Amino acid sequence: MNALFLKRFLHRPFQVASITPSSRMLVTRVSTKFDFSQPRVIVEYGPGEGCHTRSIIKRMHPDSKLLLFELDPELATHLGQQFRHDKRVEVLNADAQELPEALRSRGLLHCDYVLSGIPFSILEPTKKRELLRKTFESLAPNWKSAFIIYQVTNELRRHATHFPRVESEYCLQNLPPMFVTVFYKQALNGHKVNGSNGNGNGNGKH
Repeated sequence: MNALFLKRFLHRPFQVASITPSSRMLVTRVSTKFDFSQPRVIVEYGPGEGCHTRSIIKRMHPDSKLLLFELDPELATHLGQQFRHDKRVEVLNADAQELPEALRSRGLLHCDYVLSGIPFSILEPTKKRELLRKTFESLAPNWKSAFIIYQVTNELRRHATHFPRVESEYCLQNLPPMFVTVFYKQALNGHKVNGSNGNGNGNGKH
């Protein structure tokens, strides 16, 4: 799988953005940001060869739904083959900007979590703001719903100001090291909080 990831990086370096998949430690750190105790609608932007996807699938509820947005056609095909036997998983060879339409076409008003590994730092500012807006609006209106990212820089915090609560940590055990940042749809008890650990309930099938 690493060979495929390297091949696609060399073919589309700005889209794939990393020369190797995420480390086991980073995958574990990211997976702790989800509550898998009940059915969820989960979205992943840029799953690549599927290292975070496999972790989510192992943990998520049997009645959950996972939508994978992978713009690279070869990686999308690989993901489709890899998860073809899991009816909870659907691979879309589409831009993440299409999330609202993808949810509506499946009878879903919202999703509970959005995970992203796409390189936001290289996106054109207008496109970046539009994707943040669509992501925010697509999340279920409760204080557990969250947009989770792993990025080389943490510059997205400056742009995602409409998310009222943010948690961030740095994972050194990855090449390159990554910030893992969680942007929550709602604040805890109506207050804007940074760096807190909140729990709540959410289900994308609203």
